Amino acid sequence: MAKEKGRKLIAQNKKARHDYHILDTYEAGLVLMGTEVKSLRQGRASLVDGFVQLDGHEAWLHNVHVPEYSQGTWTNHSARRRRKLLLHRDEIDKLESKSQETGHTIVPLALYFKDGRAKIEIALAKGKKEYDKRQTLREKQDRRETDRAISAVRRRQQA
Repeated sequence: MAKEKGRKLIAQNKKARHDYHILDTYEAGLVLMGTEVKSLRQGRASLVDGFVQLDGHEAWLHNVHVPEYSQGTWTNHSARRRRKLLLHRDEIDKLESKSQETGHTIVPLALYFKDGRAKIEIALAKGKKEYDKRQTLREKQDRRETDRAISAVRRRQQA
């Protein structure tokens, strides 16, 4: 069987980008059971309620939902179990010191396969206030309207 190349996205946490200011991102490996890998290869996972907790110089991923593998037997995994993240010691130390500051948290942004290995993109983030969220939405809407106006002008010029 040929070795996989490239990046295949499994799940994305769009809500995290809406609710938090992303300060720094890291790529981490995951310690998974065999049935979890098979379930992820089917493209089934949810990062919505997930968070990362640092415990004794180890990073743990909590509340990420990887559904049970349909073909699994008694060896199946539990859907919301905590999973160990594989990070370098200096990355864990940086995350630990930064997450101690008030308002900072570590959230998962994306779960994907990179060259056949399961990886997760985590971010050091700071919570947004309600007015920040409204401002972000307003900017996004303004960008859309600008793009629509530009494309309408281009269509008129081509006709």
